[in-house]
Amino acid sequence: MLEFDDIQHILLTRTPALTGRYEFLSFRSASGGRAWLNEILKTVQSAADVLDSIDEDKRWVTVAFTWNGLKALGVDETSLATFPEEFKQGIAARAEILGDTGANHPDNWVGGLASSDLHAIAILFARNEGERERCTTEHQRLLADCEGVEVLSSLDLLAIPPFDTAHDHFGYRDRLSQPVIEGTNDVPTPGSGQPLKPGEFILGYPDEKGPPGDLPQPEILSRNGSYMAYRRLQEHVGRFRDFLRQHGKTPEEQELVAAKLMGRWRSGAPLVLAPDKADPALGADMQRNNNFNYKEMDPHGYAVPLGSHMRRMNPRDTAANINRRRMIRRGATYGLPLPEDAPDDGTDRGIAAFLICASLIRQFEFAQNVWANDRNFHELGNERDPIIGTQDGTLEFKIPKRPIRKTITGLPALTTVRGGAYFFLPGLKALRYLAALTDAR
Repeated sequence: MLEFDDIQHILLTRTPALTGRYEFLSFRSASGGRAWLNEILKTVQSAADVLDSIDEDKRWVTVAFTWNGLKALGVDETSLATFPEEFKQGIAARAEILGDTGANHPDNWVGGLASSDLHAIAILFARNEGERERCTTEHQRLLADCEGVEVLSSLDLLAIPPFDTAHDHFGYRDRLSQPVIEGTNDVPTPGSGQPLKPGEFILGYPDEKGPPGDLPQPEILSRNGSYMAYRRLQEHVGRFRDFLRQHGKTPEEQELVAAKLMGRWRSGAPLVLAPDKADPALGADMQRNNNFNYKEMDPHGYAVPLGSHMRRMNPRDTAANINRRRMIRRGATYGLPLPEDAPDDGTDRGIAAFLICASLIRQFEFAQNVWANDRNFHELGNERDPIIGTQDGTLEFKIPKRPIRKTITGLPALTTVRGGAYFFLPGLKALRYLAALTDAR
């Protein structure tokens, strides 16, 4: 049985937030960090809390820590040594594995996220901007009372209108495909696969391979926890629109190019089921918009190119061990939208998301290294993910078509990594354990 009352809500629930704020913190003293945690704990909700009160609540708070943050709070060396190596190293040290090179390199990140001084994140999701500002002021008061706790940087989040559906700055409909965890009573939509063992996402439970393996110690610290890979991706909207106009003579052709890059029309309809034209009704129908496979319905990529973003990041029935690679994605957009007819204004806008999983190396790092950035994925030869892959102007994107496929050369970078971090997301009991630590004598 899942312990809903001990699992932080972000792992199991999606809140109806339209805005929010991330605050990245540094602890100059262990006692100050613990004092901050002891107070903010009063606002952190479990999955059980949120499920009971989601219609009434206006804000939802989550807290998580880097390995250096756990150390700064006073976790002892014996316990720290039991965490996985990739988490101990931190995301900046894993840049080569993740493909974070060139403009994406941690040297170019903003907000101090590549620094060893990054210790914690306070995640606020709010129902409206007024509530976000109220909570921000409240948190500032708390920080003023906690000596040695500093804000390295912050990021305000903002949904993009119209608010009836979630979508990114490129216009793609979002939140269409998420794994379902066994024991949550959520029902997978047709085509989404069976519920997965909770240990794929939550520490201390059986996973698809069997009983839980080695976990960070003591057990109270690790149980009901998880890991989060944070990625802040700037979306180059002007460049994206220029690319569509370059490769599509008409608005209809431009929409098709956009669909080929993603694997879905921007309305959300999958190309496997709607290969020739957009079908907004299909895109909005959660009982139909995931009900497809690749092996039988599109083996050669005539509908969804083999190198498209969707086909790379969830290869479905064409990948081995797919159930051991899935991740839960949470997050939001940031920055004001670029008006449809406006030239690029240089504003930083994009997606700031968390990939939540039980193993950073098996799930997140594999997806980045093999699925997103392997040039020879599906034997394509010279491609990376056209949306999030590292592009240097020398790579291609192939669109299979009878009798001759179309090859786009010199693919531009449509996104740039502006920040990242590896966080440990403790359960509620673990948060209380951390808040009650004392200085070593």
